[in-house]
Amino acid sequence: MPVIRFVREGRDVECYPGENLRDVALREGIQLYGLKGQLGNCGGCGQCITCFVDVKGDPSATNCLTGRTAVEDAKLRRRPESWRLACQALVERSVVILTRPQVSMADQRRRIDAALSAPLPEGPTAWPVVEASEDDEAEGDENQSSADAPATPGDEP
Repeated sequence: MPVIRFVREGRDVECYPGENLRDVALREGIQLYGLKGQLGNCGGCGQCITCFVDVKGDPSATNCLTGRTAVEDAKLRRRPESWRLACQALVERSVVILTRPQVSMADQRRRIDAALSAPLPEGPTAWPVVEASEDDEAEGDENQSSADAPATPGDEP
């Protein structure tokens, strides 16, 4: 699975390929929002620009996420090219992310360098396939026979 390394939080988080960056961060308790975003955000529609993040690494690192959307191009036109809206970005490969890049942090340069120097696992590039077990097949047979039964007792032929 791809790994998202959150520099500010000092955490590595696994996700499935194609998962939304904002959804993964919120699920894992990563704080994406400053005060303004905590008080009111658009819920992931790309309208409030409070969930922006900075993709760290060489210029090819931005390829770890899906390409910028038209919404991002419009909303982030005066921001660095490495900044993305977490709600619009889907994770394709392992990536290093700095949340709330507009807010400085102590020893920021050292922490970013350390995060970039440690290797990131590539992980699989596809969703896992779940094999159906015999129990699942038996449940499917039971559900099929109940589908043939009348919905309510009064519907019997």
